[in-house]
Amino acid sequence: MDENTPVFVISMAAELSGMHPQTLRQYDRLGLVSPERTPGKSRRYTMRDIVKLREIAELGTEGVSLEGIRRILELEDHVRRLESRLRDLETTLADEMLQRPGRRVFAAGAAGDVISMKAGTRTRRSNQVVIWRPLDHT
Repeated sequence: MDENTPVFVISMAAELSGMHPQTLRQYDRLGLVSPERTPGKSRRYTMRDIVKLREIAELGTEGVSLEGIRRILELEDHVRRLESRLRDLETTLADEMLQRPGRRVFAAGAAGDVISMKAGTRTRRSNQVVIWRPLDHT
């Protein structure tokens, strides 16, 4: 069993989260926490749902509206998905680099152009000094 296994009935989820079962039903209707359903349409909550319910309760006691809570949870879920996607891309890139050593690397030039580089080399940095003097309008 892991944190995503739907095992808790609504009464147990309410007890674990410190809420009334009717509150959990309302949150389900609002889409704040959407538990899985059994073939008989009973709600089954996961441990992740319980954690989310506790977070909702904490945000509520801090004065955040239900719409604000919904938006916060939505953004947290978005960040979680992006982090997962980033990990996948990093793994893919690492695998690709291991399987194909010596491939080309690209960098952005000072003007925004794309520069092809050999792996292991660095871009040349400009050491020019630019002095800005505002025009005197007197």
